[in-house]
Amino acid sequence: MDLFSFIDCANRTQSLADLFDLLVRSADDKGFGQVAYGALNYEETVRLPDHPMPAIALNFPLDWCNHYFEHKYQEIDPVIRRTASHSKPFMWDQLLEQRQLHDGERLVLLESREAGLKHGVSVPLFGPSGRISVLSFASRFEDADPVRQLKHLHALACQFHVAFGELAQPAMGNKAIKLSPRERECLAWTAEGKSSWDIGIILKISENTINFHIKKATRKLGTNSRTVAVVRAIRLGLIEVSGLSGSTSPAWMDRIPNGANRDQAPLI
Repeated sequence: MDLFSFIDCANRTQSLADLFDLLVRSADDKGFGQVAYGALNYEETVRLPDHPMPAIALNFPLDWCNHYFEHKYQEIDPVIRRTASHSKPFMWDQLLEQRQLHDGERLVLLESREAGLKHGVSVPLFGPSGRISVLSFASRFEDADPVRQLKHLHALACQFHVAFGELAQPAMGNKAIKLSPRERECLAWTAEGKSSWDIGIILKISENTINFHIKKATRKLGTNSRTVAVVRAIRLGLIEVSGLSGSTSPAWMDRIPNGANRDQAPLI
């Protein structure tokens, strides 16, 4: 399933279970069908059953989940402990290479690999009032390539997180969110992969003015991320993206850089 098909199906999904199944199928197409979604510093009332906090939804191997929670690994898991210090997706293989990992943290990663969770990728998701969530993908295959799939998994995580937020607390709808014509215009060009400098040249106004309009739009859309603002604006029908008619590589995905900073990362 390509990203546009995922967006279309997610827009029509009415339950967390169905939305999560859709995410799993989409990620599995890329070889990363082991998925976990968790709320790290708050308790989410909307959750799939039988998963203790911080898990909201996961399909990791049952034996590993039982072992993980019985040994309270959530208290020493480096993915959970270090998500807040990352502003972009990070790979578990890279965590293992870090010398500052504690023995317990290293043990969790090594045992997870033995349990069949290989080449994990985690996407930090920051929300209002300091809320932090994380969506992790892992593969069953030794030859999986997380670097090649990083941008796609990042986009899936971003879209899933927005869709889940609307299921957990239904969105007010596009009538309640009013963007000015200039704000819509700036977001639409952002969706086409244009930087603030590019948009300024196109619209013949300053880059600072473009940033001002984009910041106002993202604030109205309940985020401080351009990427999430674009996703939410598309979902609410506030902007249109021409590639949605068929392209499998949307221009706004290119706005998810490998070296994202706080302003570019998917913070919702």
